[in-house]
Amino acid sequence: MDAFAKLPSAIAELVAEFSSAPVVGDLNAGLTQYSFWLLIAAVVMFVVFFAFTKKQKVVPEGFFVNGVEWVIEYVQDDIAKGVVGDNWKKHFPFLASLFFFILINNFIGLIPGMKPGTGAIGCTAALALVSFAYFIYFGIKKHGFFGYFKSLAPAGVAFPMNVFVWVIELFSLCLRLVTLAVRLFCNMFAGHIVMGSFAIMATLFAQPMLEHFTAMNAVGALPSVAWVLILLVIYAVELIVAFVQAYVFTVLEAVYIQIAEADAH
Repeated sequence: MDAFAKLPSAIAELVAEFSSAPVVGDLNAGLTQYSFWLLIAAVVMFVVFFAFTKKQKVVPEGFFVNGVEWVIEYVQDDIAKGVVGDNWKKHFPFLASLFFFILINNFIGLIPGMKPGTGAIGCTAALALVSFAYFIYFGIKKHGFFGYFKSLAPAGVAFPMNVFVWVIELFSLCLRLVTLAVRLFCNMFAGHIVMGSFAIMATLFAQPMLEHFTAMNAVGALPSVAWVLILLVIYAVELIVAFVQAYVFTVLEAVYIQIAEADAH
């Protein structure tokens, strides 16, 4: 019962730990913990690709080279070729970089003591803004500024309905920026809160036994075993979620690129 009584305050402390805190400077002009780990992820991605290019041969050898090559081919075949289509080659470097950057960020956040850069709305908003600007740029490059935005209203719709549809499509276009940022942030933030909650439950039930070992405290600590087992299952699920969220973000960007460059515009 004491463990459950302490749970609300422990959860409140857990949530507070995930709020943006400055590492250098302050929140107005400084480097937050999430920005710091975002930069660390960028360095890790650079090291991974540098090591990959150095070790890569005509016939791939080793777990590292084969693993990275498999992921690259997956992004190439399933996302770039499969979604973007004929123009996939010029967009593949951006899509692959986006996928790896988000994936590495997500995985870094699963290491105890570290935070995912994708766990802060500001960081995911920055990723979404870059992605948004990217497909808008290529849409305008393909169809011209006025041609691209005019094409938001489908051909063949009579006035004034075409104006109404154009406004809805423009709103939908802007909403893509929000959904890209919020979807990634919410999934990563919520997953870490859930894992942290079960870790707290395990700690609270085991704490009396760790402080003073008695038969009664040992029995009271038994629920910690269940909490730890559930935590391990959730951790395994979060590993999958880390990959899935990188995939979803990248494949949505590929869809938006394909729509922006489509001849139907």
